[in-house]
Amino acid sequence: MSFVKRIQLPLSVVALCLSAFSGTANATIVQVETVRGNFEINLYDNATPATVANFLDYVQNGAYTDSIFHRAVPGFIVQGGGFRTDVNAQVTGIPANPAVTNEPVYSNVRGTIAMAKLGNDPNSATNQWFINLADNASNLDAQNGGFTVFGEVTGSGMTVVDDIAGLQTFQFSAPFTELPLQNYTATDYSNGVVVDNTHLVIVTGITVIDSTVDSAAGLNPTPTTNTGSPGGTGGGNTGGGGGGGGSFGLLGLLGLLIASRRRLVAR
Repeated sequence: MSFVKRIQLPLSVVALCLSAFSGTANATIVQVETVRGNFEINLYDNATPATVANFLDYVQNGAYTDSIFHRAVPGFIVQGGGFRTDVNAQVTGIPANPAVTNEPVYSNVRGTIAMAKLGNDPNSATNQWFINLADNASNLDAQNGGFTVFGEVTGSGMTVVDDIAGLQTFQFSAPFTELPLQNYTATDYSNGVVVDNTHLVIVTGITVIDSTVDSAAGLNPTPTTNTGSPGGTGGGNTGGGGGGGGSFGLLGLLGLLIASRRRLVAR
């Protein structure tokens, strides 16, 4: 897996430079490579420069290589960017950069990618992101100051995203209460079958494939419906199913340790 050259300047300087020269900022396209297929995302460099710079810093550092989709809610969102797996299927948290300033410019409509954040803290987005499966504008544009949309899935990419969203989900310790798994059944869960890398929905890598200035020329993103009213508290994730069953290596302990710092995207 090859990555574009890592930006050596501090992230805050990169964001400032992008803001100052937003008229010439590149409209970057990245390819998200997953075990369920690949899809492309066109980032909104000009409109959300700090958020795009933050996302690309993780991309260029390889932070999202072998990361997982850790949450899927059909008809709502799929979420990733917070956790990665190793060859032994031990899942750990991806180290977070400093939080990025909220940039609620565009609306959380189907096919857009946005940043997850802590409840009741608009400026708390770090590494986790989600893709909207439906028009969530009435909820997510206003909730918690508005969730920053910073790009959109293009072409036939939502076919792959919808496929991930259609997988059965399982309830483990928070924040893995809506974990999508492949090749894993309710019987496996009931019998305590250990989850390994053949079951996880893994992002094998994210790479920049186009950084030309006019790569977003044909896009027409929807402006946010946020009128500037204060956001809500965000609420918590609600998991389905009962307790017990299944085994997820270090995830149970990890979930207990970080539950108080969950990235919230409430329905």
